[in-house]
Amino acid sequence: MLTSPPSDPPTLVTRRLRAVRALWRALTGQAAGLTSGLHRTWRRSLQVRVVTITLVASSLLVGGFAYLIADKITGILLENAETDVLLRLRNGSEYAAKQFNLYNSPQEAQLQDTIDGTVNYLAGGDPTQTSGVIVAITADNFTAFIEPRTSPDAQVRPLIGSELRAKVAAGKIAHQIRTGTLDGERTKYLVYGSPVPTKFGQVELYYLVPLARQDATAADARATVVATGAALVLLLGLLAALVTRLVVTPVRVAARTAQRLSAGLLDQRMVVNGEDDLALLAASFNQMATNLQRQILRLEEMSRLQRRFTSDVSHELRTPLTTVRMAADLIFAERDEFDPAVARSAELLQAELDRFEELLTDLLEISRFDAGFAVLDSEPTDLVPVVHRVAERLAGLAERVGVAIELDLPDTPVIAEVDPRRVERVLRNLVGNAVEHGEAKPVRITLGMDQSAVAVTVRDHGIGLKPGEEKLVFNRFWRADPSRARQTGGTGLGLSISLEDARLHGGWLEAWGAPGQGAQFRLTLPARAGDRLTTSPLRLVPADAALPFGGPRDGGLLAIGPGSGAGALAVGPADGVDRAEVTS
Repeated sequence: MLTSPPSDPPTLVTRRLRAVRALWRALTGQAAGLTSGLHRTWRRSLQVRVVTITLVASSLLVGGFAYLIADKITGILLENAETDVLLRLRNGSEYAAKQFNLYNSPQEAQLQDTIDGTVNYLAGGDPTQTSGVIVAITADNFTAFIEPRTSPDAQVRPLIGSELRAKVAAGKIAHQIRTGTLDGERTKYLVYGSPVPTKFGQVELYYLVPLARQDATAADARATVVATGAALVLLLGLLAALVTRLVVTPVRVAARTAQRLSAGLLDQRMVVNGEDDLALLAASFNQMATNLQRQILRLEEMSRLQRRFTSDVSHELRTPLTTVRMAADLIFAERDEFDPAVARSAELLQAELDRFEELLTDLLEISRFDAGFAVLDSEPTDLVPVVHRVAERLAGLAERVGVAIELDLPDTPVIAEVDPRRVERVLRNLVGNAVEHGEAKPVRITLGMDQSAVAVTVRDHGIGLKPGEEKLVFNRFWRADPSRARQTGGTGLGLSISLEDARLHGGWLEAWGAPGQGAQFRLTLPARAGDRLTTSPLRLVPADAALPFGGPRDGGLLAIGPGSGAGALAVGPADGVDRAEVTS
């Protein structure tokens, strides 16, 4: 029996690489999170932006001034040192020339002693002086007779550059800054050289002045300037934060107060402190809130009175309507025994009483919606039989106006948690309007569903909707063509009640239309009661709709979804997109 050899365990290098990769991923994730947090803070906080911009701008400004000031101080110190050395060099050169002009030849025995004495004198008179200044006399043309001398004794040859020596040898006064190590300490020197003319030729006089004190002073000045600049930048940042806070805080308070007002807390007000501009803003805001509260309360009272009036009138009309209905039914039943004119009057009275009764029913339903008393009785319902019942009830009307009702329904049940009475009423209104405006062309009812929603579309090929009418079609008592003869004697409240029924389900009732292309209404409901809709299983814009370029210029779309108060509207182009924007 053959067996595969066991795989080798991961080596130490492999384990370390894995650990490094894991650490890198963790660090990258933390960096991304930090960057995202900083970006969010930057976008949301005006105070952070103002303070950051102030710090950056003041840092650049103060940094530039600090650099200029430090550079100027360093230049002044160096200039002072050069002036002092140059003065000493000239005096020393004149003194050395007087001393050396006593000799006519470099071979004279006393010349070397004179050079030594001159160097010591120019250095301060003490060969062991510790001022740091080094004086050197060389004579490269007479090295066989004159030895170079320095005071104090040091090896200065590396500090005197060849370029400087060449200029001095050419009879010029020159200088340079050199850094070298003397007595084990590395120091920067200002080296000045001057020719000293004599009767037997030219010797060279050099002053080497250490710049340690100037460097220390410049460093202290730079540190002071930097510390002062940093303190100034920090102070500007704190000042910007304080000023911004003084300005932003009232704005934030106003924003929070406005949010509370929009949430219905009409008694919220801002605190007024002082008499400045911010106090004026707070006082104006409070006055505006008071006026809005007064107007809202007045409108609410008027709306309440209007709803109560409508409800009371509707209820009060029930009793006389019942009496008139009984009398009208009796007259209508005996119309065959009347004269033709009286019989026709009985028929007209019966029809108008039917319409009047339907109007009262719709008014009562609207008043319940307005008062917030409408209740949804949801239960699992198969919508296929509901669509069939609606089509059967409107078959007589469709036959009279010559409109065929076509059904496009799934073969399987379409189950959703809805109120079947309200859904049937919505579909009855939609199909009835489509039949009435169908212009003797077929009306198609389509039912569809997905995992989260069910939808019904009602498509007609009648006169359609003009641009802008899709925003008005759900208004109470609105008619697309007031001069048009009605077949059903509707009350003008059907679509308004349908809209409220759809909103009560948490669904959408949407309309699309274009002149000459008909209209389509789509009812979308959540499959489970209480779920939030995001998409619809069916298209709102029909596939056979030929929208010209520009879309909404020749057709419109009105998406109506659940929201607070009177509902939410989202109007957009009729582009066939199944996703609807729902705003609260």
